[in-house]
Amino acid sequence: MGPICAFTARAPMLRSLRLLRPWRPFGVRGCASEGVGGGSTIKLQGLANPSPAGITEILMNRPRACNALGNVFVSELLDALARLREDQQVRVLLFRSGVKGVFCAGADLKEREQMSALEVGVFVQRLRGLMNEIAAFPAPTIAAMDGFALGGGLELALACDLRVSASTAVMGLIETTRGLLPGAGGTQRLPRCLGVALAKELIFTGRRLTGMEAHALGLVNHAVDQNEAGDAAYHRARALAQEILPQAPIAVRLGKVAIDRGMEVDIASGMAIEGMCYAQNIPTQDRLEGMAAFREKRPPKFVGK
Repeated sequence: MGPICAFTARAPMLRSLRLLRPWRPFGVRGCASEGVGGGSTIKLQGLANPSPAGITEILMNRPRACNALGNVFVSELLDALARLREDQQVRVLLFRSGVKGVFCAGADLKEREQMSALEVGVFVQRLRGLMNEIAAFPAPTIAAMDGFALGGGLELALACDLRVSASTAVMGLIETTRGLLPGAGGTQRLPRCLGVALAKELIFTGRRLTGMEAHALGLVNHAVDQNEAGDAAYHRARALAQEILPQAPIAVRLGKVAIDRGMEVDIASGMAIEGMCYAQNIPTQDRLEGMAAFREKRPPKFVGK
């Protein structure tokens, strides 16, 4: 099939792309969802000081289970994403842990032991849906891995656009060591990150990597020496978010769409998607502001319109 035929075959998919969605404000900052027994396991935090507004954090805080992905925890994450995705004030979304030494330990296997085979299948589908929601989030997403990110925990990080790790963090798709295989997108996202052969090696062996090893392979964008507080990756991730924050938000979001959708198709169709994204950006106020700022030799003031 030639490029034109391939593009024509995918035309219905391209026409259905919602590159930009209508935005509704998310009026609550610092809210927490309620876990079992009323405990807060997910908190949404808008950073105002010292960071500029526009960076929002999802703070995972399930210490007794090392942030393991159980039913309630997954529901809370899905709820947080549903509320945040319609907020145009969210320009960068950062995932971090409130549990020292752990990002996310993966699926809650103690909970899964109590499930029937049918229930396991339903839960894994929900888990895969969670990772897809993270990957499809309109604004850039960053995972700050300051500790263990194993199995589903690494799959969560792989669903994010960018990953920052402490040098001492440990990560891996270790499912084969438990008689399982990655079921929340890891078999698809890891090869896109590292290449097929290396992804197969890591999944087949269940190998664990340090943050520095992961950086050398290209699995994480940045690896930093851990500090005494145990939150060095978080601080580096926040600095990275602050680099993104001043840029034109619509252009950034459309750039994300062009890359993500373009990776799914042949290059001719990918170029067509890029053209669609570029066309949506042409009438924005931010594009005109960027050109005016360049002409007047001043920093641009983007407003997301």
